[in-house]
Amino acid sequence: MKPRNDRRNSARHGGAGAPRRGGSGGAFGVGDGKGSRSRRPSRSRSGGEGKNEFAQKVLSVRRVARVVQGGRRFSFSTTVVIGDRNGAVGLGTGKASDTALAIEKAIRDAKKHMLKIQRTKTKSLPHEVRGKHCSSEVFIVPAKGKGLSAGSSVRSVLDLAGVGDVTAKILSRSKNKLNNARAAMVALGGLEK
Repeated sequence: MKPRNDRRNSARHGGAGAPRRGGSGGAFGVGDGKGSRSRRPSRSRSGGEGKNEFAQKVLSVRRVARVVQGGRRFSFSTTVVIGDRNGAVGLGTGKASDTALAIEKAIRDAKKHMLKIQRTKTKSLPHEVRGKHCSSEVFIVPAKGKGLSAGSSVRSVLDLAGVGDVTAKILSRSKNKLNNARAAMVALGGLEK
């Protein structure tokens, strides 16, 4: 038997007679660079945003899965705290197929959710604060001459905010680092400038 239409058949299999469709000639912008998917120009390292304007700490990196028809698709979810150790602190999450990309996204998210808090001359807090997020509850009290006394992710948030001479207590039994960090951010939100 002879195929009905040679042109149609070759188009299905990407042969020489296949009509070209618009785009870059492949998925995800691969090709001659003149495709329909536009890429943002990369920022130069010397100009624009400085790489070291904020100190950062990765709180958690988790491998998560999405169930699809063909099985499971794995990606990485990260939580990052950034701060200038001078009253500014931010918390962000990011998810991507690669840990480096997920951390980059989390840093961008943290920059969007920055807090600028009030501190005393001794880099302590002016008064005690309490914060709650989901089941996590955090209590932060100024403690003159004691230094930073806190645990888990709350310590990272307070350290990157530049807060010293405080005692922090996680009142809940939650061990979730993200929720504990968010509860600390809610508490510090009461001191926002």
